[in-house]
Amino acid sequence: MDKVDTVVREEQTRLGSIRIADEVVKIIAGLAATEVPGVAGMSGGVVGGIAEMLGRKNMSKGVKVEVGEKEAAVDIFVVVEYGVRIPDMAAQIQENVKNAIEKMTGLTVVEVNVNVQGVVFSQEAREEEHRVR
Repeated sequence: MDKVDTVVREEQTRLGSIRIADEVVKIIAGLAATEVPGVAGMSGGVVGGIAEMLGRKNMSKGVKVEVGEKEAAVDIFVVVEYGVRIPDMAAQIQENVKNAIEKMTGLTVVEVNVNVQGVVFSQEAREEEHRVR
């Protein structure tokens, strides 16, 4: 049987073993980040200077995870909605991601780095901009 995902946490119990793949940790982090108001989506990174926005199907994209035996460090790449206060939103992302990973996996999260890759306008802001012109 081929191993598709790297196992970042493995625990032996009296009934058998428990394995958590790194992809699972990435998905948990991505979902926790998108729950924060003001996050428009995850960013696939900067390609040619433009952030590629990813939908809900790609929750592990836009997330980089480094995991040791008991600790994890996370880098999140997001696109934000215009008008949100970025430092407040980023702090909330850090808390959500840390809490979700620690609660669901038992890993200790030592850092969550939030990288804002772009800003999107809401439909209302776009309509208002066209009315002003």
